[in-house]
This record gives sequence, structure tokens and C-alpha cells, in this order.
Amino acid sequence: MDARKTAETHLEAWRAGDATAVAASTDTYTDPDCPAPLAGEELAAHAAATLARFRNPSFRTGPVVGDEDAAAVSWSLEADHREAYLGMPATGGTVTVSGLDMVTAGPGGVHVRRVFDRLAIAGALGHTARFVPAADESREFGVSARAATGRTERPGALVLTWLEIRDDAESADVDLLSVEIVKSLRASRGFLGVTTFDVGGRKFTLSAFDRPESLRAVHARPHQRAMRRFFKGGLCTRVHTSVWYPATARDYARCPECEQVVTAGTGAACDCGWTPDDASTL
Repeated sequence: MDARKTAETHLEAWRAGDATAVAASTDTYTDPDCPAPLAGEELAAHAAATLARFRNPSFRTGPVVGDEDAAAVSWSLEADHREAYLGMPATGGTVTVSGLDMVTAGPGGVHVRRVFDRLAIAGALGHTARFVPAADESREFGVSARAATGRTERPGALVLTWLEIRDDAESADVDLLSVEIVKSLRASRGFLGVTTFDVGGRKFTLSAFDRPESLRAVHARPHQRAMRRFFKGGLCTRVHTSVWYPATARDYARCPECEQVVTAGTGAACDCGWTPDDASTL
């Protein structure tokens, strides 16, 4: 067993896009996406999944350094992003990332430890990292997004939906469907805005409309396709949908000069004459 030779053989298997050869080139393997060592069929499956996400890999490598017991080789990878990764939908573009393979050989066999920066990959795919705890004693945490229209009417109806998802790949699939639904809603006359938020294993959507009659816009083709994916395509494990009508709605704003609180939307002003601007609904 020669660590230097293994480093070369292992990278060549990745370069060739051969998941079986990747598994055959080492006894065990770890990387940031699989912190526990993988071997055999599990490693082949992991390599196949990685090669499906990032296709047509092009590796540029530095010299292999070390000896027959321990070796390392740096590399730079350019590949096409074709499937979801860490919940990020496929972009169809090209991503470049650098990393290092560290190989050890001994009585227990040959082990490859690959290191790379997952945050750098996210940045290359157009995503900005945000760090939040998973949960505390009473709360779960997540991420949110907003798509406003600039309209400032008070909503006459709210639609709340949530979906339970299985994993990051399904989450990315739902996100792509959501993008198409929001595009169709923005073209409708009565749509005011939408806020989405992911918490735990659920993806929530809160949409605002100017009046109940405008809810017909929800039934456009993108939404119908999403419904078919749930009822007939096996997407998600549970869905909730509901319509809410506001009983009361009030907006307050603080004057930036005197800090007096003023009720917005009534024409009222603070003592120094400041009147709050209207704000988008969502």
C-alpha cells in the first residue's frame, strides 16, 4: 500500500466520473458531506450522488507530497451544477472549488480524507450563508424570503400553506415549484405580496390578496402542477392550506426626529409634522 499512488489513483477515478473506481481506490473515505467513514457500496453510492450533482468534473491538481505512509495532494475542481446540493436548487451553471486530499496507509488499510469549503461552494452558487441554531428549549429557527409588489393596500385575504419535506433534495424541488407559483401570482391583479419561511421540516408560505375574489389567481397552472406533484407524484409527506380574513389591521411608525409613534394610513402626523409613508403589505 502506497499513499502516494492511492492519491493519484483516487483522483483519477473522480476525474473519470467512475463511482465504482472511486470506491475501489481506497478502503475508507470521508469528506465534509460524509463525516463518518464510507467504504465499498456506500462509498460508491456517495460518489455517484456527488457526480450527479456536479457533472463533467475537471480537476487540476498539484504535486503529490509525502511518502508511502502519508501523502497529500491539492486540487481545484470545475464542474456543472445539475442537481440540488445542501438544499440549493440546481443552477445549471459552473462551480469552481478547491480542496485537499490527505491519504494515509497502514495496517488498517488506506484512508482518504478530502477537505473542501462548503461555504465557498454555496457562494459560487450565488447563496449567502446565514448561521442560526437549529432549536433551543422552546423555538425552532429557519430562513425566510419576501416577494413584494409595491402595492400598499391592506389585504382582504391571506392564504397560509405549509408543506412537510423529507430532505434537502425535496426542499430544493419545492423551492423551484414555489418560484414558478410566485411568478404567476405577481402577474395577477389582486396579488399584494408573499412571504416564505422554512422552519424545521416545514416550508411555510403566507400570501396576501386585496380581496377574497382575487384568490382565484392561486389556481393558475404552476399551482396546479404543484398540487399534482403532491397528490400523484409523491412530493412531500403532508400539506396544509387555509384562507384567513383579517378582523383588524393597524400599522404604527415612529418619527425619526421626535420619536413619537403615529398611526400609519390615517393621515395622522406627529407633533413635528411628520407623516409616515405607506409600506408594502408583505
